[in-house]
Amino acid sequence: MQNRMTLGILSLCLGVLVFSLQDPLVKAVSGAYPVTEVMAIRAIVALPILIVLVHADVGLRALQSRRFGLLTLRAFTQFSSYTAYYLAIAALPLADAVALYFMAPLFIMALAGPYLGERVSWQTLATVLIGLVGVLVMLRAGAGLFDWAALLSLGSAALYGFSQLMARRIGDTESSTVMAFYQNGAYLTGAIVVAGAFHLAGITHAVHPGLEFLVRPWAWPALPDILKMAACGFVASAGMILLSQGYRLAPANRVATFEYTGILWSPLWGFLFFAEVPRGTTMLGAALIIGAGLLALNGERRRQTATVLAASGDPA
Repeated sequence: MQNRMTLGILSLCLGVLVFSLQDPLVKAVSGAYPVTEVMAIRAIVALPILIVLVHADVGLRALQSRRFGLLTLRAFTQFSSYTAYYLAIAALPLADAVALYFMAPLFIMALAGPYLGERVSWQTLATVLIGLVGVLVMLRAGAGLFDWAALLSLGSAALYGFSQLMARRIGDTESSTVMAFYQNGAYLTGAIVVAGAFHLAGITHAVHPGLEFLVRPWAWPALPDILKMAACGFVASAGMILLSQGYRLAPANRVATFEYTGILWSPLWGFLFFAEVPRGTTMLGAALIIGAGLLALNGERRRQTATVLAASGDPA
């Protein structure tokens, strides 16, 4: 049992590390290509990998789900989330964009009550407020230095949190590989539709780097750039396998805490590849957000333990 727990934690930590490699890859091409082109190439590369994974996991017939509508809605919610996140990465230092994105677990806990009917304690709501204080510190409210792209990262976190709540609702009948396949399909379809809409509207330029990353016309990429975009497909597939393995081997409430190891990598990639040095307010705000998340996860673990003990009649 202990070996499974250790392997689960290691798998999850490695999965978080692998996924974080997407951020510098996307940021590296954000100045020359549109986000829709990056996502389309990423989805095309990941498609055969996901077909193999679905076939090995539950069989391809599982793609013909009775819950097609919910799977599709969740997939396009994820598409919206990651589009907003990538646009934020184009305009913000990596450390800022990623730290703001880590509000997602707190959004999940806050929304679990109204969406799933789960009991949300006042302690959980208090940790959400602490996380919001961390956001205000990072945004340096009142300092005249606010970049609206920060709202993209926060909006991405909220959309991601909602998509995960949807996964919890449909996860009793749908496997993670099927959900990933639908998600990948939404990336490809959404990228083509959005790019086509801007092309037909004649919108090809914007002043803000985040919007420029969205509306810029597609261009035939140079070999180094297309390799970076294609690498995102392999990274996403490998990360999904590792994260799924982590949650399969160990209880979710034990390993979820280690999702926060992702905050270690974004400042490192930002420094190594883009010479970005995190500000003091970024580090303080990130510490508040992560601390709030860890407190919430610990409180959830304690409540689950108390529930199990009460059910078993153990006075301890």
